[in-house]
Amino acid sequence: QNKTNGITPRRWLLLCNPGLAELIAERIGEEYVKNLDHLVKLKKFVNDNTFIHEVSKVKEENKRKFAQYLEKEYKVKINPSSMFDVHVKRIHEYKRQLLNCLHVITMYNRIKRDPTKTFVPRTVIIGGKAAPGYHMAKMIIRLITAVGEVVNNDPVVGSKLKLIFLENYRVSLAEKVIPATDLSEQISTAGTEASGTGNMKFMLNGALTIGTMDGANVEMAEEAGEENLFIFGMRVKDVAELDKRGYKAQEYYEKLPELKQTIDQIKSGYFSPKQPDLFKDIVNMLFHHDRFKVFADYEAYVKCQERVSELYLDPKEWTKMVIKNIAASGKFSSDRTIKEYAKDIWNVEPSDLKIPPPNEPRDVVEEPVKTTKSKKC
Repeated sequence: QNKTNGITPRRWLLLCNPGLAELIAERIGEEYVKNLDHLVKLKKFVNDNTFIHEVSKVKEENKRKFAQYLEKEYKVKINPSSMFDVHVKRIHEYKRQLLNCLHVITMYNRIKRDPTKTFVPRTVIIGGKAAPGYHMAKMIIRLITAVGEVVNNDPVVGSKLKLIFLENYRVSLAEKVIPATDLSEQISTAGTEASGTGNMKFMLNGALTIGTMDGANVEMAEEAGEENLFIFGMRVKDVAELDKRGYKAQEYYEKLPELKQTIDQIKSGYFSPKQPDLFKDIVNMLFHHDRFKVFADYEAYVKCQERVSELYLDPKEWTKMVIKNIAASGKFSSDRTIKEYAKDIWNVEPSDLKIPPPNEPRDVVEEPVKTTKSKKC
C-alpha cells in the first residue's frame, strides 16, 4: 500500500520556526503540536488583518536573520526585503536546477537590457549535494556558482538580483533557510518525483510553492487548492505525448529568443571567460541527451515566475495565500503517516505507554538470557 510521506512538526516548525509556532498556538491553541490537522482552524484567520500582519512580521524577522548569515558566510550583501526564492535538494538533472539557473540568467539579461524598468528584487538560493561520481550534477553546481559570480558583482544589477549556492547543505542549514523562504522551487519534470518532503517543510513554514504537477505537489494542490500554488508546465500525459512525438530541444532554442540568449551566453563562455568551453557538456546534454526536457518547460516556467513577482508586490494578498497553505498542511505530518502504517500494515493499536530514555532505569529489569556452554569434545 502507498502512504503519503510526512514530516515531523516538532523539528520542522516548533524547533526551527518558534516565532510562527507560537503565533499559531496563540490563535488555535497548542493541540496542533500533537495533531497537525488542527491547522485547518487557521482558515478563519485568512482575512484577519492583525494575523496577516503578524505572520508577515515573523517571516521578515526570519529573513533578516538568514540574510545576516548569508552575508557572513558568502560575503554578499543581501536585500532582506527581496523575495527569497529557494531551491534546496539533491543535485540531479530530473530536479532541474538547470531550469532555475536559466531563469536567473533570463532575469539578469532583462535587468541589463533595461536597468530602469521596475523589477521585483530576488535572492535566489540553490543548495544541495551531488553524488561523488555524478559528473553532470557537479557541472550544474559549477554553472550556478559561475553565474552567481557574474550576477552578484555586476553594479548594474545591484541589489535587484543575487544568486547564492548554499555549500554543504544539511539539516542544520535547512533549519535556517526554510523558515526564511518566500518561494519554494519544486520543479522536477512531471512523473519523475516519487514524493518529496522538502516541499511539505516549506509549506508548513509559510513559503509558497512554484512547481510542476509532480510528487507530493499533487497532494499539496489537492489540500490547498491548485489556485494557491504556482503550478506550471507539462503534466504527466503531456510528457508522454512529447516522448511519442520526439523531444527536439533545437526547436525551443530557435523559437524562444530569451532562451537562445541564455544558452548562447553559457556556450560562449560569458560566465566562464577564462575557460570558455567549461560548460560544453551541459550545453551538449541540453540539446541532445536531456531526458527531463528543460527547454520544453522554460517558457511556462518564466511566465509563471512573472505571476509570482506580481503577487509579491501585494504583501497582503501574498500573506493570505501563505496562511491558506499553512492551514492546508496538516495532512503532511509524519504522525499521520505512522498511524496509517500502524493501522493498515502493521495491525497495531496506538498506546500512551511512555518508554523511558536509555539513561533511565526501567521498572522491570529483564532477566538475562541463560546460555548453555557446549561441552568440549
